[in-house]
Amino acid sequence: MSPPNDDPSRAAKEYGESPEPFQERPREATRWRFIPLVASVRGYSWTLFRVDLVAGVALAALAVPQAMAYAQTAGLPVVAGLYGLLLPLVAYSALGSSRSLMTGPTATSALLVAPALATVSSDPADYPVLAAMLALLVAAVFLLARLLRLGWISDYFSAAVLLGFLTGLALTLVSGQLDDLTGVAVEGDTALMEYVSFAASVVGGTHATTLLIGVLSLAALIVGGRFLPKFPMLLLVTVAAIGASALWDLGDRGVVLVGEIPPGLPKLAWPSVSVADIAILLPSAVGIALVGFSDAILTARSLAQPDSPSVDTNQELTALAGINVAAGVSQSFPLGSSGSRTAVNIRLGGRTQVVGLVQAVGVTVVLLLLTGALALLPKATLGAVIIYAALGLMDLGAWRGFARGSRGELLVAVITVLGMLTIGLLPALVLAVLLSVLDVVRRSAQPRDAVLGWSPTAGRFVDVVRHPDAVVVPGIVIYRLDERLFFANSRYFRGRLRDAVRGAPYPVTALVFDAESVTDLDTAGAQAFADVADELRGRGVRFVLARSRAAFVEQLSRTGHADVLAPEDQFPTVRAAVRSIAGVTLEEPDR
Repeated sequence: MSPPNDDPSRAAKEYGESPEPFQERPREATRWRFIPLVASVRGYSWTLFRVDLVAGVALAALAVPQAMAYAQTAGLPVVAGLYGLLLPLVAYSALGSSRSLMTGPTATSALLVAPALATVSSDPADYPVLAAMLALLVAAVFLLARLLRLGWISDYFSAAVLLGFLTGLALTLVSGQLDDLTGVAVEGDTALMEYVSFAASVVGGTHATTLLIGVLSLAALIVGGRFLPKFPMLLLVTVAAIGASALWDLGDRGVVLVGEIPPGLPKLAWPSVSVADIAILLPSAVGIALVGFSDAILTARSLAQPDSPSVDTNQELTALAGINVAAGVSQSFPLGSSGSRTAVNIRLGGRTQVVGLVQAVGVTVVLLLLTGALALLPKATLGAVIIYAALGLMDLGAWRGFARGSRGELLVAVITVLGMLTIGLLPALVLAVLLSVLDVVRRSAQPRDAVLGWSPTAGRFVDVVRHPDAVVVPGIVIYRLDERLFFANSRYFRGRLRDAVRGAPYPVTALVFDAESVTDLDTAGAQAFADVADELRGRGVRFVLARSRAAFVEQLSRTGHADVLAPEDQFPTVRAAVRSIAGVTLEEPDR
């Protein structure tokens, strides 16, 4: 390989007159760019269709009981969940950038919808139209985010908040299904109150037949998921429960059934809701959209197939807006992405969003021909479906990781869970996000830093706290800051430099500032840098700069501090600075 050319014009010659070494993924410049389905079915074959057909039929069988259960969780008629598997699936199939992601009614959206509706009305008869308007408001939030290109915002929803939210969501889902699963009358405005009410009433308040159906359904789902992951156990449990209900007249034995489901397809209509009620629903719509988008992006990215195009976050905003517009005009409720159905789709080999279209056709058949059978389904079975889904939201491995790692993130996750159990989902989520922001601010205000010493074995400068055997040069303190230097940590920076000089085991004559990790410098940071340089020089300590980025020096100049350091006090490496100050040659590691 030839040695590098030091000619400064070489980059311009090779990259062009305006060098731009970073190139974004090219976008398809066609009229169909905003309908990814068109690109995904180019070259589509009968073989691929057969795979997508099998996956779509299987997913329809899985989605129908789930959708009914989630509608029940949202406080809506179960048919609202089935409506969410028609036009919304067609919308995502056309607009979604992920070829694997499955959308529709989800546990997350259902549990957030219920309290939102309760803030407007206490009459369940009002809930369907309010839920439809809430879906349209969620769509409006997604569209606004798309217009403002806010797809990047999903990267700032911390892992701690998501872990705490999903765990709290799971516990809240379970508490909401205890009455349907056991027949115990459960009361309470929060999940914690519902658990307390259940514990007080479970002895003597349980309906034996309901409990038997619920426990058998849940046990079958757990065993099937554990030992027969490819077997359609949910479909089997649903069919068996309907058969048992018809055979033994479970409704006459005190078991609560789903009840009448209106046959046919939904009528398209714009929900009629007052402006005052819309204003009350709007904050909930923002929260549902934020959670739904983060959940969709995380699911799409984590379960993406290796040969599929990367997920376009801004296109996903468009797709999520589309499915919620479809939900709002077809009498459903806010929808999102389903991690469980997406995983099943990948396991079955689904290749394109044709899978979603097949699902929609399958649900259409159910609504036209099978609503009479679904009316016999015990609600205890739907409760078991929800509890089984809730168990899948709990990630014990992630909790162990946080416990071994960041205590700050662990605290945020715990507070999120406790908040969801005591004050409700959206207030707890707001609190958790604020805590995450405060944690980021705290880390920026008190960043990682270190006093460095030379490690002969590693052949580099290392943190003397982590490497007690590191060699220090008498008279010299080497300080490294692992963060940008700006207004939030400028005072901390000055104080830490003073502490480093004070804590040295020898009189200090020079301080070397290793600035390689300082990626940015604002006006307050530049002033702090200049102040500490003047202060140290006033105390007879030479202040020198090593390994600084070009942008660091340029920003010093822009802020009027170009002369704070003479050229002889700036070095390309820390070793060069130490050699110049003390005339010491550091020992190299044995090779």
